[in-house]
Amino acid sequence: MKVIFKKSYDRDIDLFKDRQTALRIGLLVLVLVLVPFFASDYFLAEATNTLIWSLAGLGLMVLVGHTGQVSLGHAAFLAIGAYTDAALMNAGWPWLLAFLTAGAVTGVFGAIIAIPAIRMSGIYLAIATMALAVLVEEAVILAEPITGGVAGVFAPDIAIFGISFGRYDSLPNFYWLCLAVVVIVTFGYANLLRSATGRSFLAVRDSEISARALGINVSRTKTLAFGLSCAITGLAGGLMGHFFSFFNYEAFTIIISINLLLAVTIGGLGHIQGAFAGAILITAVPQVLAIVRDGLSNIGVDLSGVPGLDTLVFSLILIGFIIYEPLGIYGRYLKIKAFWDLFPLSRRDMFRRQMTYLKTERMK
Repeated sequence: MKVIFKKSYDRDIDLFKDRQTALRIGLLVLVLVLVPFFASDYFLAEATNTLIWSLAGLGLMVLVGHTGQVSLGHAAFLAIGAYTDAALMNAGWPWLLAFLTAGAVTGVFGAIIAIPAIRMSGIYLAIATMALAVLVEEAVILAEPITGGVAGVFAPDIAIFGISFGRYDSLPNFYWLCLAVVVIVTFGYANLLRSATGRSFLAVRDSEISARALGINVSRTKTLAFGLSCAITGLAGGLMGHFFSFFNYEAFTIIISINLLLAVTIGGLGHIQGAFAGAILITAVPQVLAIVRDGLSNIGVDLSGVPGLDTLVFSLILIGFIIYEPLGIYGRYLKIKAFWDLFPLSRRDMFRRQMTYLKTERMK
């Protein structure tokens, strides 16, 4: 078992626990940078899709995992980011300015929506955000001059200083661009959690009454969390629009919101790593099912006509995690790591869930 000797309280809020952790993360980023040199176009496209889903998962994690506010409408913010980015680029804006503006517009829209939404909680907030997703979907159809309506809209290829970052003509460049955005947002997210704002998010998640007693403005904290969450999701939507190249309202249905919530829940709520683990699962399962389906068809078993097979598998995975591993994939990793770190002193009931609440919380 490794023991870290701390000489000051500043070590408690360091970005990395120790040098080995920083080295491992650096090596991981280096490996991801080198992926285009040895990966096929198909694998590289899937890796790019995973990065975009990870960015969207980070956006939802701010709200659900670190502030405790449920949302089933983040597909709407993906759509706002995608359409804003595409519309501004079609109007002649450079990509970087259009991309950042798309994130800002989505964040402001989310903060405005949060003003009435924060008065609700739990299932009522989930229903309200789901209704928002449906309204935005209809608004996209009606705003035909901007969104193309039912026909959809093309997202222009990205070009920076004359270098193309289009998905089809320069996929490695587009992958590196998505990776750079994800690394920057993740670094900012990790630093946010070390700040007073990030700690207020956690306080509101754990106990709103206790947070008020500590002097935290709960309403302002929730609104800020909504805005940041939607801004990050809007950035993911902008990249997703370029990944699709052409898209319409059907690319951002309520199913996308459910899959996004599924990703962060299975990945591990309350952990940045959980957003990446969930994104890998969401993007890998359909490919695994396609491989299994093709393999079974070779031996005479045809599953191509089975409707909703992907949704069924996702549902079974979610039920399994809720029952057997509520902490998600990253939570299971932490349990295994703790077991080996404490071996042979570890006990099976170390992570037993206990129903403990403050007396003030029982009044709700």
